Amino acid sequence: MLEADDGRLFGGCNIENASYGLTICAERVAIFKAISEGCRAFTRLVIVADTQHPTPPCGACRQIIWEFCGDIPIIVANLSGVVAEYRTADLLPHPFDRETIT
Repeated sequence: MLEADDGRLFGGCNIENASYGLTICAERVAIFKAISEGCRAFTRLVIVADTQHPTPPCGACRQIIWEFCGDIPIIVANLSGVVAEYRTADLLPHPFDRETIT
């Protein structure tokens, strides 16, 4: 669940594909949904997965989170209630962005 700075919430789900490489993670779905609705500023992202341990976002999602959300809190949890919190910069300490290419 992605929270916009105006309080709106955007959910996402994994959209899986037989070729795996074309699968889109829930994090990117939520971000793209919010962007398509005109949101450009975000306050936090919450990720819940049916896993033994809280699962942080994959590398592709980390890059998209950095580019579209910046250094926001990312809360990860599992269905057993185990929770961890990171910031985008913790998960992607050397991001590739506009500053990198200028």
